[in-house]
Amino acid sequence: MDTLRVGVVGLGVVAQVVYLPLLARRWDMFQVAAVCDLDRDHAGEVGRWLGARAYGDPAEMLDAGGVEAVLVLTPGGHGPLVRAALERGHWVLCEKPLAYSRAEVRDLAAAGEARLMVGYMKQYDPAVQRLLECLHEVGGPECVRHLDVTVLHPSEESQRLFARVRASGSPRPERLAPYLEAAERSVTAAIGAAPDRLRRLYSEILLGSVSHELALMRLFAEPSPGPSPWSSQRPRQRHSRGQDTRIPPTVDHVAVWPPDAFPPSIEVTGTLPGTPAAAGHGRYGLRWHYLPSYPAYHESVTLHHEHGSLELCFPSPYLLNAPTRLSVRSRVGTTERTTVFLDVAEAFERQLVAFHRFVTQDEPPLTGLGGALRDVIAAQRIIRAYADSTGTPLGGECAEEAEQGAGGP
Repeated sequence: MDTLRVGVVGLGVVAQVVYLPLLARRWDMFQVAAVCDLDRDHAGEVGRWLGARAYGDPAEMLDAGGVEAVLVLTPGGHGPLVRAALERGHWVLCEKPLAYSRAEVRDLAAAGEARLMVGYMKQYDPAVQRLLECLHEVGGPECVRHLDVTVLHPSEESQRLFARVRASGSPRPERLAPYLEAAERSVTAAIGAAPDRLRRLYSEILLGSVSHELALMRLFAEPSPGPSPWSSQRPRQRHSRGQDTRIPPTVDHVAVWPPDAFPPSIEVTGTLPGTPAAAGHGRYGLRWHYLPSYPAYHESVTLHHEHGSLELCFPSPYLLNAPTRLSVRSRVGTTERTTVFLDVAEAFERQLVAFHRFVTQDEPPLTGLGGALRDVIAAQRIIRAYADSTGTPLGGECAEEAEQGAGGP
C-alpha cells in the first residue's frame, strides 16, 4: 500500500486532538513530512515531536516539495490555501468550510478540482454508513417523509477539557492579515456589506458549524449509486464533469434568537435537497442551539419514512472512537421493534482512509467541489431568508439569486 507523504497546515485544536494522533495511528498509509503554522515557534515544537520539517509560512512549505498531499486544518475559510496547494499539484483534504462564496468555490475548479476532498467526517461515520444501507433497504431517499436535526452545542473549551492541547501564540498581525482580508472579501462577495452579526452568522455558524448538518442532508437525500458508498467491492468511479443538476434545499422559514446572544439559536425548515425528479418530496427541520454551559455535545438526526424511523445520536467530535448510536425503528407483525447499532470505528480515521483511496485509487470523496458549492448555496438561502424576515437588505450573490429566482446552482 502506498504511503503518502503529507503536509499539515494549521496546528490548532483539531490538528492536535484529532488529525495528528490518527495520522500516527495510520502509519501504514501516511507519513507526516511537514507541518506549518503561522506561529513558527509552535510549528517547530510540533515538528520536533513528529520528526517533520516545520514552517511558519504555507507558501514556503508548499514550494519546498517533499509532500504529495496537504491537509488544510486552519480556522475560517480555506480558498486561498487550497488554491495554492492545488496549483502546485498537491492532493488536498480541506476541513470545512472550503470557502464563503460561490465564486471562490468555482474558482478552485481551474486549480485542480479532481484533487480536492472536503472534510465532513460525519459522512464517514459507521453509523451513517449503516443508516444509508437501511434507507436503501426501505426504498431510498424518495421514501423519506421528514428529516429532523437538533444540535445542542456547548462551548468548544468545555468539549476539550480532557485534551492536553499545546497552546500556540498569536501570529503577528501582518502575517494573519492577508487571510483575514481574503475571508472578508469572500463573505462580502456572498452577502454584500451586511451588518456584522449577519456576516458572523453566515460565516462562523452556518458554514463554520451547521454545514456538517447540511452535508448530512445531502448524503441522505441524494440518490447514491448503491446501498453503501463505503463498500470495498464498489467499482471505481471517475469524477463527474459538466453541470451539476442536484438541487440544494429550499428554505421556507428561519428564526434566530435571542437577539442579544452570539452564537444564538437557529431554526430552519424547508424541502430536502435532491435531484429535479425527487425535489420537494420530503421536508426537513433543523435546530442548532449554542448553549455554552450545556453538560455535553448532543446531536440527533432522525429520518421518518413510510415504514419506520432511523435515528442517529452523535457524541462530541473530539472524543475519538466514541460510537454514534443508530436506532432503527420498524414493525414486525404486531410488534414495534427497535434495533440499535454501535460501532467504535472512528469517523475521522475512516475519512483519512477515504482520502488515501481518493489519491491512490481515484475513488471520489463523498464531498468534492460540487458538494461544497451546494452547501454554500444552502447557507446563502438560509441567511437570505433570515435577512428578508428582518427587513435587512443583502447584496452579492444572495441578491443575484433573489433577482434570478432560486431555481438552482
